[in-house]
Amino acid sequence: MSARAFVSGLSLASLLVSAVACGPSAPPPSATPATWGGEVTPIVSVKELMRDVIDPLSDNIFLAVGIDVSKSGVKEWAPTSDEDWAKVRSGAVAMMEVSHLLKVPRLLAPKGDINNSTGPDAPELSPTAIRAKIEKDPVLWQAKIEALRNVGREVWDIVERKDTPALTDAIEHLDEACETCHLEFWYPGQMERSRKLRELDRQAREQAATSGTAPAGASRP
Repeated sequence: MSARAFVSGLSLASLLVSAVACGPSAPPPSATPATWGGEVTPIVSVKELMRDVIDPLSDNIFLAVGIDVSKSGVKEWAPTSDEDWAKVRSGAVAMMEVSHLLKVPRLLAPKGDINNSTGPDAPELSPTAIRAKIEKDPVLWQAKIEALRNVGREVWDIVERKDTPALTDAIEHLDEACETCHLEFWYPGQMERSRKLRELDRQAREQAATSGTAPAGASRP
């Protein structure tokens, strides 16, 4: 190779290196998602988010398995088709992802809505009282949300396996995650009532197991 050819090749290589060095560098993959949405601005209150999204989709899990005893006999149901399991999956996704929207500071109820919080034996706390409880123990509020999200992950995994017995257990876990949060932050006066209902439900199941008859499907308190 001549000296001229060598110098020309070296110059071309230098230009290529300079072009790469001066060009825009791509951000590391881990930094990209942070630019997708920016700050989340809530539109609806916690009460509306629960009423219109989380609660209806939780029924895709709660109502997926059940037993009903009537005069016409015993009726049992559980997911069998891909469509059935897809419905359960949508409930799991809501518990996993939508539940995290509860972490975004927002109104507890729509403006002007004070919940059923008036009177000496009011069954609900007012939004002001709920906010005070959250601000007093935000770690507990976050823990309750994570408990709901964890059940969603549990159900998601169950759907992948199509494991009906495990789904029955997960429904109980979901009920516990929901009710312990509601009783802590929304219906504290019903804590004792909930305990009594759970105890009656447990006794009914034990009695049914002993007698060999199927218990009626327990409803959420």
